[in-house]
Amino acid sequence: MRDWRSISLWMDQLGEQLTPRPALSGSLDVDVAIIGAGYTGLWTAYYLKQLDPALRIAIVEAEIAGFGASGRNGGWLMGNILGEDQLLAGLSAERRRAGYALLHGIPDEVGRVIRQEGIDCDYRKGGVLYCAARYPEQLPRLQAQLQALRHEGLGEQDYRWLDTAELGQQVRINGAYGGLFSPHCATIQPAKLVRGLAACVERLGVQIFEGSPVSHWQPGRLVTACGEVRAQWLVPAIEGYAASLPPLDRHHLAVQSLLVATEPLSEEVWAEIGLAQGQAFSENSRQVTYGQRTLDNRLVFGARGGYRFGGRLRTDFNLTEEERGLRRYLFSELFPQLRDVRITHAWGGNLGMARRFRPHMLRDPAYRVVLAGGYGGEGVGATNLAGRTLADLILGHDSNLLQQPWVQANRRIDQLPRWEPEPLRWLGYNAIIRSFVAEDRVLADPRSARWRRKLVQWWARFMESLMR
Repeated sequence: MRDWRSISLWMDQLGEQLTPRPALSGSLDVDVAIIGAGYTGLWTAYYLKQLDPALRIAIVEAEIAGFGASGRNGGWLMGNILGEDQLLAGLSAERRRAGYALLHGIPDEVGRVIRQEGIDCDYRKGGVLYCAARYPEQLPRLQAQLQALRHEGLGEQDYRWLDTAELGQQVRINGAYGGLFSPHCATIQPAKLVRGLAACVERLGVQIFEGSPVSHWQPGRLVTACGEVRAQWLVPAIEGYAASLPPLDRHHLAVQSLLVATEPLSEEVWAEIGLAQGQAFSENSRQVTYGQRTLDNRLVFGARGGYRFGGRLRTDFNLTEEERGLRRYLFSELFPQLRDVRITHAWGGNLGMARRFRPHMLRDPAYRVVLAGGYGGEGVGATNLAGRTLADLILGHDSNLLQQPWVQANRRIDQLPRWEPEPLRWLGYNAIIRSFVAEDRVLADPRSARWRRKLVQWWARFMESLMR
């Protein structure tokens, strides 16, 4: 028996017995076969059953529900999708408003479902704080983001500027310069959500087979070591694990994000820090940091982890001292009182990046395949939208969901943008990340010369532009 609880803090906190469901054995005929019992697959099964309870649906999972990113992420349930501004750009003002309204409604839709289905996943809709914190250059960068949001037609009800005093009423970050607040975000306990969804869809009649990695798939059929499933529609809901299922690995690139969790902190410490309403928070550096205060009063804090040559999956998430140390350094810069706090859990996960960094939800009618991916680390909320969208794509419903620019209702999978071959990917990724690290190191040092500060910012902006 594998130690499933060691996957993450979230899995360790589960009160249930983590016993895998039976593996697939023999042949099975269904209407819809889903590869992967993570958020995308489970939400797709849930909404399909809501729309057509008679559908025969089977989910085939390589490990156990919660093993992948759904049981490892930072717990941000965002009302956003990666690159939404670029995706919605060029549309009419009316369509842009409709698109943003759909995205902003994601946390409320998840809240509705978990209340209806009795899923307790520590849901708190406290919003999100984007903070200019560790060096002054973050302030104009964040203010420029606000102006861009205003240009998109998003007002105070969507993104509100907080001066230092106003920010301090929600979170007291050392040396903060100000921040942005958006109400369109909730925090959750991710493993409770994925495990609760799995139990929910089983009650609705969905079959889940665990410990059943797919060795081969083709239109209408998937094969495991001990069985096969034939289906009218196939949903490869694997996202960051596309490297394990060619040819999807050409389009979804696996990168890693790494997190740590502190021991439970006293109410006195939290009175100094804030985050009393379950807010998510981030500081506005290119390191991509994210955190939340858990319901049992821990700080969970993460930052991007890395990329492995060839897009190979990382399987060992026992973080090194250097990996732990970077995250401790970053959260200690924000909250100096936590500099010596004990870290009880450290883990990470694989996530999927699409070329051009734009998510997609696609139906390939020739191959009878629907899929979604490229969430880029923002999948907790995006997967709910994907599940609703894929359900409508499968059933042929003409809904508002299908009118969005990230939906491609009639496109072949092999027409998705492909990543460059190695070693170009590896060289490019490492060059970009090193420019971000250099920028952060120079800007975080108040003794850095002005010309160096300007140079590293210019270089980091240039390298960031190459990602697009």
